Amino acid sequence: MNKYIFLIIIAFSFSNIFGTEKHHKHGSHGNPASLGAYIKMLDDPSRDIWQRPLEVFKAIGLKEGETLCDIGAGPGYMSFKAAKIVGENGHVFSTDVEVEMTKTLKENIEKNKIRNISPILGLYDNPLLPPVSCDYILIVNTYHHFSDRITYIKNLKRYLSPKGKVVNIDFHKKELPIGPKIERKISQEDFRKEAKLAGYTDIKEHTFLEYQYFFELK
Repeated sequence: MNKYIFLIIIAFSFSNIFGTEKHHKHGSHGNPASLGAYIKMLDDPSRDIWQRPLEVFKAIGLKEGETLCDIGAGPGYMSFKAAKIVGENGHVFSTDVEVEMTKTLKENIEKNKIRNISPILGLYDNPLLPPVSCDYILIVNTYHHFSDRITYIKNLKRYLSPKGKVVNIDFHKKELPIGPKIERKISQEDFRKEAKLAGYTDIKEHTFLEYQYFFELK
C-alpha cells in the first residue's frame, strides 16, 4: 500500500471515520422510508445490467494502485467493485450521511474481509474525505440529494490529487423505470451549467448508460 494512503487511513481511524451520531444531522435524506428495502435494492446484482459499473470504471481509466472516493456510497455497491480494481496498493474511501447505510457498509467490509475500503460517516455539506487524496471522486445517483449543489462540488476540489477528477452519474430528468421521482431529478443540462459555475472547465461526457448521464470533471 502507498505510504501516504496508509498514513491517511491511520489518521482517519482516530478522527472522522464513523463519527458519532451526535455530531451529524442524519435522516432519510430523500431516500425511501424503508431504508432496509432500499439498501437491498442498491445491492441487487441485477443492477449491473443498467449501471454497468465495470464499464464505468474502464471509461474513467481507474487502475491498480489508485485511490477512489465514493460519495453516497450506500452499502458499497460501487465501492467493492472499485476496490477489486485498485487492489491492495490502492484504496477506496466510501462516505455516506446515512447511519444505517454506513453500518451496512462496515458489516459488508468485515464479512468479506476487505482491507482497502475505509467507511466514512459524512455530513450533508462535507463528505469528510482526506484532503488531496482522491484520484477519482465518484458520485453515483447522489448529486440530486445535495442542497447546495454548486458549492458542494466546488468544495470537492480540496480532496482531489493533482491528477484527480470528479465523476458524476445521475438519472436523466424524465420518466424512467428506475430512480427518484422526476421532480427530484437534476437535468443533464442543469448539471453541466452547475459544473461550470463551480469552476470546472474540462467536462467530458460518456453516453453509453441508458438511464443516466455520465460526466468527468476537472
